[in-house]
Amino acid sequence: MPDMDAGGFQERFYSSSDGLRLYARDYRPEQPIAAGRLPVICLPGLSRNARDFHPLALLLSGDRTDPRRVIALDARGRGNSAWDENKANYNLAVETGDVIAACAAFGIERAVFIGTSRGGLILHLLAATRPDLLEAVVLNDIGPAIEARGLALIRDYLNSGRKPADWEEAAEILQADHSASFTALTAEDWRQMALAIYRDVGGGPVADFDPAIAEVLRSVNFNQPLPDLWAQFESLSRIPLMLIRGENSPLLSKEIAIEMARLHSGLVLHTAEGQGHAPLLHLGDIPAAIRAFLATCR
Repeated sequence: MPDMDAGGFQERFYSSSDGLRLYARDYRPEQPIAAGRLPVICLPGLSRNARDFHPLALLLSGDRTDPRRVIALDARGRGNSAWDENKANYNLAVETGDVIAACAAFGIERAVFIGTSRGGLILHLLAATRPDLLEAVVLNDIGPAIEARGLALIRDYLNSGRKPADWEEAAEILQADHSASFTALTAEDWRQMALAIYRDVGGGPVADFDPAIAEVLRSVNFNQPLPDLWAQFESLSRIPLMLIRGENSPLLSKEIAIEMARLHSGLVLHTAEGQGHAPLLHLGDIPAAIRAFLATCR
């Protein structure tokens, strides 16, 4: 498996509407036939970054029969994008605007979008406000309603304060915290996950996001029903849609996935066996499933 910074992409920077410097990885196929195909834009989860998509982006951009340009974004406060001094801007509405700004900066009028977790929530808002940008959507372990238990687990994990001393310990911590739901992962997969999540600072791993992003979850009142996006999902129901659900996901229940399929008659549902929240998209039969879905898109 390739290292997360091993090339195959061009580093791009662009500005948000409020002037923040944001980052993206641009994977451009060498094959001329890719020019006639719509690109794929990847949006990562709450505290994650473009490196999550690196192995998948290499597979899709290097596909021999259906190569696609792939653009993976770092949301504000994550990865190589600048941290926002106004912490209130770490919200779905602002981050949706950042995706629109990325499309304008890169000349993208229409694309296939892949959204993991929070990235998928952003796609709900994008479907409601800028459906013209969406040719098709892949939601990775996210829907219009989420389980409070799963969100609480994310809150506790991100606010645990555990700081690995080295890269070996980083992989060990991830495995200790998540191995029960990610039974399909190998030792190499845990190492690669650590490389995706942490930034190398002086040879050691450091969490690659603004701590204020995790702090926001402390204010969630789990005694009240969580807000949902069913109204926005209605807009997604008019767009070709694939849903990938982790077999052991605590965030997206089977019941919600079934309801999504009922409301979207054409939904393609794929279960990521041996994975929790959120599935690694380059493992198992997931790449083949995504390729098959992309084959139905322009």
